[in-house]
Amino acid sequence: MSDSSGILVVEAVSTARPGRCPNCRKQARRVHSTYQRTLDERPLGSRRVIVRLRVRRYFCDRKSCSRTTFVEQVPGLSTRYRRSSTGLASWLRSIAIELGGRPAARLCCRLRLTAGRTRLLRLLTAPTAPTVPDRAPRVLGVDEFAFRKGCTYGTVLVDVEAGRVVDVLPDRTSETFATWLTEHPGVEIICRDRATAYTKAVKEAAPNALEVADRWHLLQNLSAAVEKTCHQHRDCLRKRAEDETVTEVPEAAPMLLPPAELPRTQIIERTRHRYEDIHRLLEKRWTISAIARRLNLDRKTVRRFRDTDLDELPASARDRRPNGVLEPFKAYLNARFTEAQGQVSGTRLFLEIQARGYRGSRQVVRKHLAALRAGTAEPIRADIPSPRKITSWIMRPRETLTESQDECLLQVRLACPDITRACDLARAFADLVRHRRGFLLLEWIRQAERDAPKPMQGFAGFLRQDLDAVTAGLTLPWSSGAVEGNVNRVKTLKRAMYGRASFNLLRTRILIRP
Repeated sequence: MSDSSGILVVEAVSTARPGRCPNCRKQARRVHSTYQRTLDERPLGSRRVIVRLRVRRYFCDRKSCSRTTFVEQVPGLSTRYRRSSTGLASWLRSIAIELGGRPAARLCCRLRLTAGRTRLLRLLTAPTAPTVPDRAPRVLGVDEFAFRKGCTYGTVLVDVEAGRVVDVLPDRTSETFATWLTEHPGVEIICRDRATAYTKAVKEAAPNALEVADRWHLLQNLSAAVEKTCHQHRDCLRKRAEDETVTEVPEAAPMLLPPAELPRTQIIERTRHRYEDIHRLLEKRWTISAIARRLNLDRKTVRRFRDTDLDELPASARDRRPNGVLEPFKAYLNARFTEAQGQVSGTRLFLEIQARGYRGSRQVVRKHLAALRAGTAEPIRADIPSPRKITSWIMRPRETLTESQDECLLQVRLACPDITRACDLARAFADLVRHRRGFLLLEWIRQAERDAPKPMQGFAGFLRQDLDAVTAGLTLPWSSGAVEGNVNRVKTLKRAMYGRASFNLLRTRILIRP
């Protein structure tokens, strides 16, 4: 053993019994020669360790064997064609599994381990690459994940009982999944989300398997239907709130203000031009996707411009500006402005609202008064809860709501009978999900299709189309929870590789457990 320049060199000689031929497994009797191998070992403190191992080459005396000579291997230290010890190779492989290529190489440099990114990535490939079982697990979970969101997707297959990934497919087509099910028989239960893209493959390759729809996704779809209902009936809430506000505010002296019109701002003009462009292409029978690509817009934006009147779009564009600190005081300013017939000082009003708690600037007050005189001031809207907030009150268990939240939800129910009906149906369905009362599902669907708002009727229609899987999801204990957890792990690995890695490397890192 010698130590110099931060490198610890260990001299070693193999004294074990003669080894066996790796081909015919016959024990050797004659030594052909000896030579020295240099192996990198795990570092000792801050010093690099090198093992200089003298090994023997033996003759294979079996005439039928194709191998003439072979070199002995020291168990736990050396393997064929490798210049690092088995312990160091295990370290490097664990680092590569966790970090991949370049990040792992940077960590190895900090740990005084000699390893480049290509060497680390080779440790993840054959013959150490993971193998897929010949038979599918009894309970299989399937879900998609995005290589590039909105463009390319893959499929992850999970053993739900063990919580481990079984295999990863390069796309999400039914043909690929059907081929995998055919090559790996044995699945009895398949857990999936509400998407029915894999249903065709299941019916073709595993017709006897029971499909189970995930309960969390059912509640998510229900929440979306409730929120859409609340969006459609915001006018009911606003009308009730405005009626209550009118009864509380004393009547002011009448004053004739200029007719309200939208200001000729850049965002208003852009909204009008965009509306004209989209409807011109719609008249030419362009699809939503084609228009989105042509105008560099999101498809949701194109649909909104298609389904909304031109009079409403500029107002929504104007209302996109933040309310700011003046919003709570606009009602007072408007009342004072009307009382004074517009002959009022902006400084005086600024001081009045400042005494009432206003913390903004004087210039904001002046701009609002100028908008009142020009007739371009935004109307003061009644303070009503947002559709998302109402949905959260409805979807949460009643006992978790505070007294104020329960009172606000009661006012919402009194304002709109459609939201009341959606609330009752949503709570009834949530009760079916939480207590797994799948035998009551068909009756719930009939009630929703009979007198529910349109979004809830649409949700009930989707449930009827997938009735067997949804009933199983509301009856059996299986769900896609284990699948979603592994999908999150897949996303973490994918993003850590910055899109530079191939599918084979990503699949290997997904299947290998640290």
